[in-house]
Amino acid sequence: MKDNDWKKRLNIVYSTNPDFKYEEESEEPQTTLPPEKQKLRVKTDRRNRAGKTVTLVTGFTGNDNDLTELGKKLKTRCGTGGSAKDGEIIIQGDFKERVAAILKELGYTATKTV
Repeated sequence: MKDNDWKKRLNIVYSTNPDFKYEEESEEPQTTLPPEKQKLRVKTDRRNRAGKTVTLVTGFTGNDNDLTELGKKLKTRCGTGGSAKDGEIIIQGDFKERVAAILKELGYTATKTV
């Protein structure tokens, strides 16, 4: 057993079976759908944000680099801060109309929700 790295073995402590194969963590990079196939939802939210209004963009399918890049474009065009993580983009402030217009301009299918 040449490659005996304990960090790669998941969900098992010890096995007496000599033919046992350890489960290894394998992350396939998620491919990003083209903009015209993305169905993004834009809404404003105040929940758990100390009364501050933010604009949420959810429904992005793709890798984190593309999500971060789209978030950076939106933040720059709106002239405000925010973040992009866990498949959603958070823009500080109430920019629902502007964000939806920018997304449509970039070729995304954006719907505004309540």
